Amino acid sequence: MKSACFTGHRRVDSGDILPLKTLLDSVICSLADRGVTDFYCGGALGFDTICASMIIYLRKRKALDIKLHLVLPCRNEEQTRGWSDKDKHEFYSIMMFADEIEYTGSDYAKDCMKKRNQQLVNMGDICIAYYDGVTKRSGTAQTVRMANEKGIEIINLYNLMQ
Repeated sequence: MKSACFTGHRRVDSGDILPLKTLLDSVICSLADRGVTDFYCGGALGFDTICASMIIYLRKRKALDIKLHLVLPCRNEEQTRGWSDKDKHEFYSIMMFADEIEYTGSDYAKDCMKKRNQQLVNMGDICIAYYDGVTKRSGTAQTVRMANEKGIEIINLYNLMQ
């Protein structure tokens, strides 16, 4: 196992952010100790942003030899349409620190997120999720189902925080 992908909800309760970051730090460090070097992130708001920022932080502060790969569903201006200036700034900052950026499509289309989610699972040997298990019609639920179908280990941080 050398790679992990992230999937999670776009909304993370403000009271959960600090405990989630602490748990994420621990999980990523543990996986790095197990030889995981490549982390694939979908570039969405919420959990994806937290994960990408954590990879950048751990490389800088703990000198972990890990890589951040962004797997994006469409061109940047398409993906960030409607985002706040603050969220766009954070997105572009994350892009600057990414080791690799892959686009699964150019224009926003009905199935672009599904293609991105499938690529995340294709690239991952482990799936790190933040999934409440309740929401069935979401990209996160879809990605967790894809990971289950692939038979890879799923570490659901949402359940670990309960």
